Amino acid sequence: MNLVNKKNNKFALTTPLYYVNGLPHIGSAYTTMAADVFARYHRLMGNSVLFITGTDEHGQKIQRSAESKGEIPQDFCDRMSAEFISLWGLLNIKYDRFIRTTDPRHHTIVKEFFQRVKKQDDIYLGQQKGWYCVSCEEFKEQRELLEGNFCPLHPNKKAEWRDEENYFFRLSKYQSQLEEIYKNQPNFIQPTSRRNEIIKFIEKGLQDFSISRVNVDWGFPVPGDEKHTLYVWFDALLGYITALLDTDSEPNLENALGTWWPINLHLIGKDILRFHAVYLPAMFMSAGLPLPKRVFGHGFLTKDGHKMGKTLGNIIDPFTLRERYNADAIRYYFLKEIEFGKDGDFNETRFINVLNADLANDLGNLLNRTLNMVKKYCDSKIPPVYSQDIPTENPLKVIGLELTDKVKTAYEALAFNQVCEILLSLIKASNKFIDEQAPWSLYKQGQQEKLEQVLYAVLESVRLVAYFLSPVIPDISTDIYQQLGFEINFNDSLPSLKAPVNTHGTWGLLASGQILGKAKPIFKRIELPESHSV
Repeated sequence: MNLVNKKNNKFALTTPLYYVNGLPHIGSAYTTMAADVFARYHRLMGNSVLFITGTDEHGQKIQRSAESKGEIPQDFCDRMSAEFISLWGLLNIKYDRFIRTTDPRHHTIVKEFFQRVKKQDDIYLGQQKGWYCVSCEEFKEQRELLEGNFCPLHPNKKAEWRDEENYFFRLSKYQSQLEEIYKNQPNFIQPTSRRNEIIKFIEKGLQDFSISRVNVDWGFPVPGDEKHTLYVWFDALLGYITALLDTDSEPNLENALGTWWPINLHLIGKDILRFHAVYLPAMFMSAGLPLPKRVFGHGFLTKDGHKMGKTLGNIIDPFTLRERYNADAIRYYFLKEIEFGKDGDFNETRFINVLNADLANDLGNLLNRTLNMVKKYCDSKIPPVYSQDIPTENPLKVIGLELTDKVKTAYEALAFNQVCEILLSLIKASNKFIDEQAPWSLYKQGQQEKLEQVLYAVLESVRLVAYFLSPVIPDISTDIYQQLGFEINFNDSLPSLKAPVNTHGTWGLLASGQILGKAKPIFKRIELPESHSV
């Protein structure tokens, strides 16, 4: 049975399915903002995109969290899942599918997948002894634990000793195949530092891992043995498949995998890299499924140079952050100031300074001053200039003609900070160009033609910046485009453009005589509040 029908110009990506044991945190928001930017970029390039996110709602950690609140697990999951949906809306995240692992259709997919793997003799009953971190939902080797058997990822949580009968997946069977994948597909795991971590991990030898628990009620029972509940990872990782089902499709693997499989990109935090780069591909090989194209594990966030933690009282609450600042501001800072893939820091003073400098001063003032000059010298219309009228040696045209390739290369590498820096360089060059050319002096000297060429080149540069920054700051980019006379909203799935989507990166698209919209600030300067703890 052929479960995969490959299609061109399709791009599917996922975030992790987030645990609902607590409210969404800034790390979850960071991953999802990055995924949204990458999805928007692919839509901008004319691709058909499926952006998947969702919540992982089974396991002992969820059960205990619900009990601590005096709620039944399903009610607790319903409430917490709604918080994720709410935050994604506040951050202007435009996902296509939101999968919850408590979805009855997901149960059907899990059972079918389990049977496929079992037929390969890759599931067996055994005894599991070891230290178990409930927060990680993972058994830990003794060497991985801190003194006193505390988990290094949850240093306030002590691992629990377990000695119980579990079902196991034969991960060790796939060691050589995984090594071949890492060798022959160097881009399968990114960035390189994460790939090296995984290679070192499997060099020590892979061990079969448990896929079930006993004495845990909250989850799907193991098919054929209801004394056992499926382990959260064997359940949750399959949520990416369930999410591919159309609303009216019968829940089975053939229907789920027919259009969008394999996933082009799994975007995750580095703490769950092992599950996505080792466990998941082995499970899919066992089931006879093609593997995802790429797994990218980004770094952790710190605040003011310190690891965030409840004991330190330096947690960043994304809801509080959003109450204080708009979505574009938050998106721009985290994607521009942090090199995606590495650990990064949030400092509110730095946050405000960056936004004021880049968006209010450099970009905002550039647009405002140029529009005012067009209003004064050109009757609020795009100057009667065509691309071929601008000399090839014009410094802004030189940059503009090379811009598309540079920006696309950076986006494809998930180098969002480089995208922002490339475009910020064009903004600075445009401000410098205005100062050097002095349109006000050209007007006084009667050099109208040269004046119009200067203003056209600057306006076209601003348009290109707005176009390529629209995945990061869609509201500001929409505002800029509308001030330039376009009826465009970059928050639409496929903006209605007067020119084809993929030509908007071409230099010289502005139409002579086009009436400009009303000039207004695109970003208001922010003052540091007296109390600035978020």
